Amino acid sequence: MSNDASSFNWPRAYGEPVGAGLYRQTPEAFMVEEVLDFKPEGEGEHLWLWLEKRELNTVELTKRLARNFEIALRDVGFSGLKDRSAVTRQWVSLWLPGKATPDDLEARVADAGALLLKSDRHPRKLKRGVHRGNRFRLRIALDAFDAARRDALTRRWQQLVEQGVPNYFGPQRFGWGGANIVRARQLFARGWRKRDDKQGLMLSAARSFLFNEILAVRIRCGSWNEACEGDVFNLEGTMSRFMPEGIDEALRSRVAQLDIHPTGALWGVGTLDSQNEIAELEQAVAALHHDIAVGLESAGLRQERRALRIRLAEPQLDCDDDGAWLTFTLGRGAFATAVLRELIDHPTL
Repeated sequence: MSNDASSFNWPRAYGEPVGAGLYRQTPEAFMVEEVLDFKPEGEGEHLWLWLEKRELNTVELTKRLARNFEIALRDVGFSGLKDRSAVTRQWVSLWLPGKATPDDLEARVADAGALLLKSDRHPRKLKRGVHRGNRFRLRIALDAFDAARRDALTRRWQQLVEQGVPNYFGPQRFGWGGANIVRARQLFARGWRKRDDKQGLMLSAARSFLFNEILAVRIRCGSWNEACEGDVFNLEGTMSRFMPEGIDEALRSRVAQLDIHPTGALWGVGTLDSQNEIAELEQAVAALHHDIAVGLESAGLRQERRALRIRLAEPQLDCDDDGAWLTFTLGRGAFATAVLRELIDHPTL
């Protein structure tokens, strides 16, 4: 396999994109806001901060906050990693037991490179992965954006809204030119060890690659957004999964309405939850990438499932002379780049 991410050749669900385009031209053209299902309770040892940052990733932000508040890095909590080349808003928590909120709170946050929007107290640390999703507002610019192309973009957008988007892991998961997959294969060849991949980034990249390969096969055979015998389904907006006793019209209707989604394997140790032709398909894909599948199993990851499709919540498209603003909310773990690649042709998508 080539190192070039474009050589992955994962198919789009709705054919060729509308045309060549640009995105993320400025941080303000890629805005992300974290969505939680709850609010801080107003008291407790943890100071929660609602922050806005620009051209700063979450990991670097937490390091700076730990330094400025003179606490250990492990006492800084956050839910999701947010893009560097963007304007993003998210909650961060600081464990300050027995300490009052500093009088110079806003200045300390500013020195860390962020803008303090509000703060509150809570009894517990903010844990990874507790956010419900992310709200995006993105700008795309298209070449030769005439009336015909504007109509084509509107039609494609409506397809995404009505039928869903392939839930591909985005290119950022695989590193520049797919380098993380190359490195993961090298680690697996000599035996994966945590000390060589302390944050598990290579494991995550390899597992994501295998999932994308499974999704690509389902798209090529036209079953990525359909109910098949042996499918495990995910209930929209939740982590709930189930396998029905059979596929009937009521279940097919729920799939068509984006109420439930078929899932694909996140490879690891254990028995596949899928059955029949779906299990055979997933095993065949794993066999094609035997080194990755065995490497993930040897590293001790457990079999899990991920929805093959994502639903755009609160979607909005606003076209102008040169392109459009896209507004939508995605569930936790979904990538905005998966939406963009169905709309525009760009080397990074």
